[in-house]
This record gives sequence, structure tokens and C-alpha cells, in this order.
Amino acid sequence: MGSRPDRLPRFAAPLAVALTALGWWFGTSLQPLWWVAWLAPLPLLVYVARTRAGPAALATFAAFAIGGASMWHYMHDVVRLPLAATVAAILAPALLMMPVTLLFRALTLRGRLLAATFSVPLAATGLSWVGASLSPHGTYGHLAYSQMEALPVLQVAAVAGLWGVGFLVWLPASLLAAVTAPGVGRRGRMLATVSGALVLSFSLGYGAWRLHDDEATTRLRVGLVTIGGSGDAEADLATADGDRMLSRYANEIDRLAKDGAEIVVAPESALLLRSHGVGALQELATRRGIRILIGAEDHSDPQRKHNAALVFEPGAAETVAYYKRHLIPGFEDRYTPGEARVMLPGVPRTGVAICKDLDFTATSRAHAALGTQLLLVPAWDFNEDAWLHGRMAVMRGVEGGFAIARTARDGHLTLSDDRGRVIAETSSVGNTGTASLIDELPLRSTRTPYSRWGDAFGWLSLIAATLLAATLGIHARTGESQCQR
Repeated sequence: MGSRPDRLPRFAAPLAVALTALGWWFGTSLQPLWWVAWLAPLPLLVYVARTRAGPAALATFAAFAIGGASMWHYMHDVVRLPLAATVAAILAPALLMMPVTLLFRALTLRGRLLAATFSVPLAATGLSWVGASLSPHGTYGHLAYSQMEALPVLQVAAVAGLWGVGFLVWLPASLLAAVTAPGVGRRGRMLATVSGALVLSFSLGYGAWRLHDDEATTRLRVGLVTIGGSGDAEADLATADGDRMLSRYANEIDRLAKDGAEIVVAPESALLLRSHGVGALQELATRRGIRILIGAEDHSDPQRKHNAALVFEPGAAETVAYYKRHLIPGFEDRYTPGEARVMLPGVPRTGVAICKDLDFTATSRAHAALGTQLLLVPAWDFNEDAWLHGRMAVMRGVEGGFAIARTARDGHLTLSDDRGRVIAETSSVGNTGTASLIDELPLRSTRTPYSRWGDAFGWLSLIAATLLAATLGIHARTGESQCQR
């Protein structure tokens, strides 16, 4: 027999909304508190299990809209999205959470605690997969990125992608709210508790094991460098200022090479050029025997301008060029998107991507299929999103099983391994001079389960949640038929 909504005090709804909104605000911000994200949905779900459908839906919308407003300043004032786009970006997730909590409520009221427990993580994960599949910004804003400091949790991405990480974060609040709902049976409570605890224990145990199963197959000394601040545009090599900037980069790369760097990565759009031949960098790569990557606005074809990453190999006759595949709508409309992945010659297996390419899970899957061990990533962030956008790239490395060397203007310079551990990091935020680092990066030949299964966990979660919702209708019709008899 299912439970029925309680008579609640008047302050129950505003209290639940306030607590969940506060948790969501700090648990999913640009620099989130990872443990807060686990607790944030709990007050709302406890309230939802005890009230009518209308108030439950309204409270859900209010809680996630208010909590999501933590991104208002970033989206509207920093990235400068139009007002309508900013409002939509905040309200759309809140609207999508309404059917999630209503499904949880309906299952709980019918005493189906096991189904209710898993309904929230399944539905939220499935809907987030749909949103990311349709969005020009890919997985930006996904709950899983709140867990980048929780390394055992992060390892779940090697199996189920960021979808599995998000599922795990939703699960404890859903479990606690279900088993504490009024009028539920002891057997159902026990089944839900044991099932939820097993999923959490197995997932975290796997994460702890994977962090210890980490013998490096090789190590590579990598340097990162960026010069100038947010006020500096691309340095046009046809001008004296551009020539001076090129000289500054060459001098800093030379210094890193003297310190033992075998690869040096400079940021996105550091130069503006009309030819791939940059003699100073090619001569330096050959003289020092190092690989140099630098981002450039590529005008070599005036009809098809590209956001490019140029790679200078020792003794090479031609420069290797990679073109950014995922462009920022509005900001990069002048560019033609690239179509091909690029792998560099030799070992370790090294690939190239640019900034926003790492917002999409297709990047990690593609490079996993290519056997990538190290991904070189020039980037350009927006100062305030330095931590978040850098960690999104780290997530791709965990999914695909490769290390990442990422250099961002107005962001972080980060070396991370295939387990998501940040090996070295420094910031270029607010730095109008030179920011650089050099460190030894461990590399492995990792083949993750996610690289085989891809985003299956996301769409399977959607299917499972849909089937749970369908069973409500079946049960309702069965009950009506029995009453008519």
C-alpha cells in the first residue's frame, strides 16, 4: 500500500526550496563545493514525497531556478549571452527537473521505493544527455563537473562517462528521501537501502582501486606557456607588435627547452598569421629537438579562416595544422570549423584539440579510438570560468584514458593524467606578463570501458526512466479495471 501526502506546516515549502536552492547554488557554481552537490536535492525531495503534485512541481521549479541563478553573472555579464538566452539557460534545467521530481513522488506514493530511489538519477541523467546532445555548448554545466576534486567518484567516468558521475551524485539524496517517506513498508525500505548502498559502494570501491592501479608506461617533460592578458588580441605577424610577441614566445619556449621540456604548448589564438611557415618557431623546434604547439588565427586562406593549432616538429618540412571543430556561437562565426582529427607522428601517441572541443564527449571517444596517450590543448577562457573549463577538459581525459596538457589564456595552465589528477597547474588570470610551468607528465596506454560503450549510459538512463513512468500508467489502468470488477 502506498503512502499519502502529509499535512505539512506552511514553512515546509519555502524551507525546502531555500535549502535546495542554496545547495544547488554552491554545489554547481563555477568553483563548486563537491560535497554540497550530493546534499542539495535532499530537502526538496523530502518535501515532494509529502505534498500534492502542484506544489511539488512549483517548488522544484523555484529551487532549481534560484539555485541555477548562480551562473547569471557569468553568462550575462562575462560571456555576454543575450538576456533571453541567459534566462533560458537558467530556467530550462529547472523546467526539466519538474517531471523528474513528479515521477519520484508518484513512485514513492505508491510504495515503490526501489523504483523511486533510482528514478531521480535515471531521469536526471537521461534528460541531461538529451540536453547535451542538442546544445551547441555540449556538456557545459553538467552536474558531474562538480565532482572534479572527488577523485574516487571521478573514476566512474572511465566506465559510464560523466553521465555515470552525475547519476552517482543524484543517488544518495533520492535514496534518503525515498526511505524516509511516510507510510512505507519495512521490506521496501530495506530493499531500496541495500540496493542504493551496493551501487554507491561498488562505484566508490572501483574508483579507489583505479587510483592505485596507475603504473605509468612512460613519462614526458612538458612545458606550458602563455603571454599577455585578456586585453591582448591575436598578435598579427605582419606588424611590429606581432613580431615582438613572437619573439617573446620564442624566448620563453627556448627557456623551457633548456629546462628539459620535450613538448611546449602555447595558448589558443596567440598569433594571427597568413602562412603556416613561422621560421622562428620551426628553427627553434629543430635546434632544440622539441615539439612546439601554438594557437593561431589562421588567414592562410582568406575565404576560409580557421581557429588553428600549429605544431612545429624538429626538422619537419611542413607545419602540422589542426582546425578547431567546435566553435563558440557568436564569438567565432568568422571561422570555418575543422573536420579532421589530428594525430602527431611518433610515440607516445599524441593528439591535438582546441578549447571548446573538450566540451563534447565525442572528443574523448574519438581520441580513445585513435589510441591517444596525450592530448595537447591550446585554450582561451573567460577568467571567471578558469577552474571549471579547465576541469571539463580533465574529465575528457578520464573518459578516454589519456593525459592532457592544456594552456589557456585568461585561465589555467594544467597538466593532468588519465585518472584526472592534476600534476601541475598555474594561472594566467589577471596576468599581463608571462605564465608558464614545466613538469613531468605520466602517460599510460589506457583503454577505458567508456571508450567502447560511449554515451550508452546516458541514453539507457533515459529509456529506463521512461519505462518507469510508463509503468505508472499501466498500474493505474490495472487498478481501474479491478475496481470495475
